[in-house]
Amino acid sequence: MPKLPNLTAAEPIPAAAQAEVERILQSGDLFRYTSEGSPVALLEAEFAQALGSKFALAVSSCSAALFLSLKALELPRDAKVLIPAFTFAAVPSSVVHAELVPVLCECGPDYRIDLEDFHAKLPSCSAVIISHMRGHTSDMDAIMAACDAQGIPVIEDAAHSLGTTWAGRNIGTIGKIGCFSFQSYKLLNAGEGGILITDDADLVARAVIMSGAYEYNWKKHPVLQESFTKWQNELPLYNLRLNTLSAALIRPQLDVLARRVRDGRRNHDHVAQLLQQSPWIDVPKSLAPEERAPDSIQFNLVGMSDAQVDAFVSQAAALGLKAEVFGRTQDNARAFWNWKFLGDLPELPLTRAMLSRACDVRLPARLEVEECTTVAQTLLAAMDTIMAADAA
Repeated sequence: MPKLPNLTAAEPIPAAAQAEVERILQSGDLFRYTSEGSPVALLEAEFAQALGSKFALAVSSCSAALFLSLKALELPRDAKVLIPAFTFAAVPSSVVHAELVPVLCECGPDYRIDLEDFHAKLPSCSAVIISHMRGHTSDMDAIMAACDAQGIPVIEDAAHSLGTTWAGRNIGTIGKIGCFSFQSYKLLNAGEGGILITDDADLVARAVIMSGAYEYNWKKHPVLQESFTKWQNELPLYNLRLNTLSAALIRPQLDVLARRVRDGRRNHDHVAQLLQQSPWIDVPKSLAPEERAPDSIQFNLVGMSDAQVDAFVSQAAALGLKAEVFGRTQDNARAFWNWKFLGDLPELPLTRAMLSRACDVRLPARLEVEECTTVAQTLLAAMDTIMAADAA
């Protein structure tokens, strides 16, 4: 079998970014508010234009974007926020940090929100965060219809979904606010960083001030000035700004985003087709309106015991490939029962069952098709070894 590719290495940073970083280092100008035309301000304008949104605010992480979004909604303390039970621990953490109460919603075997549980819990909540976890989009038509009918704002956690569309609309522009990540494993890589987008001028004005636009630095944002004047000195400063070096790394990558989206989808679909040959593996299909931009693949291990699942993961590792089952990995931050900072956790049997069989494998967009074939063949070989041994 051919040698496995490195699934953790990032795509090289474009030369244009390296040149801009060198220029900034020579100038020593690292603060985003030194001038109106800073790399951060340019990134915000370019990102908003690329997504088709009016306003963007670049911050230190997607978690910071989620937190600021919640604060900007001006929800009362201890208001309930409905979130998927299948998400990253940073999502409930942002809710707690905003002095709100997360309410966990069941997720089904296709990794998406269970709409029956969603509709049952929605009336008690004041806001919703939809995590498009690992790029899997829940039924946004049904979700938005229910939330709009009750006047409940929706925040899209699109950390894994830059480039994904729903019925032709960019994910992150469907709810009131969209939040994205620039962490190393995302399609745009600055090591760390995040950004939020919205069409609401008053909301983004609040977020800008709270992000750390102290005194009159908010004047460097292209938002209605009366919105800023209204909130000057009325809001706390959390100082969650993005620095100019991070923005300089991201901006040239916007030019290759479409190619990364295309290649990531090709790689995912190629591996999915090969894995479906196994009777022990099921790759959930995307929903009809969804055009995904994946940089990883998830699949369910079916008809297998816990021991067989663990043996499969170990065998894949022995062959040089890291595959994690969310609910069978020690202290996995995506398994809701590990969010002990929430106190008493609800019993969510649908999500627990899914997480105990949902396998996660990185599949970077930079891979060639032949390398993806090797990844799939390695997974199939590990599965064949384990299941054949048990059958014998």
